[in-house]
Amino acid sequence: MIIFLLNKNQFFTMFEYIPLAVALLGSSIAAAWDLKTTEIPDVIPHVMIAFAIIFYAAQSYLTWSYWPLLNSSIAGLGLLGLGFVMYFTGQWGGGDAKILAAVGFLIPTYSTPTMMPFAISYLMNVFIVGAGYMIVYALAIATMNKKVLWKFFDSIKASKNVFLLGSVALFAALLAGNYYIMRFLGLAFSIEAAFSNSLFPLAATIVLFVMWKFAKSVEDFGFKKKIRASQLKVGDVLFDSKIWDGITEKQLKKIRASGKKDIWIKEGVRFAPAFPLALLFTLYLGDGFLFFLKFFV
Repeated sequence: MIIFLLNKNQFFTMFEYIPLAVALLGSSIAAAWDLKTTEIPDVIPHVMIAFAIIFYAAQSYLTWSYWPLLNSSIAGLGLLGLGFVMYFTGQWGGGDAKILAAVGFLIPTYSTPTMMPFAISYLMNVFIVGAGYMIVYALAIATMNKKVLWKFFDSIKASKNVFLLGSVALFAALLAGNYYIMRFLGLAFSIEAAFSNSLFPLAATIVLFVMWKFAKSVEDFGFKKKIRASQLKVGDVLFDSKIWDGITEKQLKKIRASGKKDIWIKEGVRFAPAFPLALLFTLYLGDGFLFFLKFFV
């Protein structure tokens, strides 16, 4: 009975941290489940979304304002749409898309250190924090599977001539570009400045090339596995699947009845831990892009 006597400010002060706690707890449970089983049960994001709708519907009723529920719906549905773009392009599983949306439903607005809209900051941070997490995850896979490291070194060795020639050609092109820009702007050509301006993009290109080679080795030899058809189970993702959906019981029976002895399956980065990590990053540091930009400006 007391809750119905609260005014708008009292309600917000007392209950503003509840959706935040649910978002952090729910995404953390999903992360732990994903790490253990490679899947996120639908019940986790569904409960999070249902709680958000009930919570903000109650807040809208108590404050006589449609904005709490509308903000939750806009943020949640917006992130759900972006999440399913990642799903249908084969980058994420359906559970990842739903966890992203659930956080949007639960925390549509919140003050961050950089004062950017929370949903936008959180989305950016999922990709920024996620990129760092994926690198660490891939390194862990490579450490546990020595074959990945050997294949990576072999691929670098096999393309060393192309790599060296490409680096020299790119450096020459960058120097020529610097010369052209300086002349176009009417500036005196400085070989020191040209070298300095060319070295950073060259180094960045080399780092990206090496990372791509490493990621390719991890994908081909760390995440791709051939197993006996008898070992195949519900939830395994077939290697030729375009989206990250595990096979169903019906598909499993069909594959086993086909007489195939060996099946290629794939695993991917268990991405769910990126969601609670990105949430904490957003709450304490704000927008990741703006946070890191200040170190270069």
